Amino acid sequence: MGIVVGTLAVAALPAGVAASWLVHRVTLVHALEVAVPVAFVLGLLAVSLVRRARYRIDRSVSRPGERIVRVGRFLAWTGVYLALTGGIALGFYGLLVVRG
Repeated sequence: MGIVVGTLAVAALPAGVAASWLVHRVTLVHALEVAVPVAFVLGLLAVSLVRRARYRIDRSVSRPGERIVRVGRFLAWTGVYLALTGGIALGFYGLLVVRG
């Protein structure tokens, strides 16, 4: 489950960009104003799910699914990092609009 939510977190920003290309009434800034918080929340949810899965694997004897948890953790943190980067970009854009 962590892989699915992590993949959704990573795909949220490209989906926002694609939405701005396909829907003519939606600008890139407006699409990213929605996509960045969605990616952040999904990333944090994925981190939580992966931590729970990691805890279960650490308590088991046979350690099944350890690679899956690693991939899920990578996707979860990538989604969080992309959301933070998008938030910084939106913040600087807002600063430029206000100052310019």
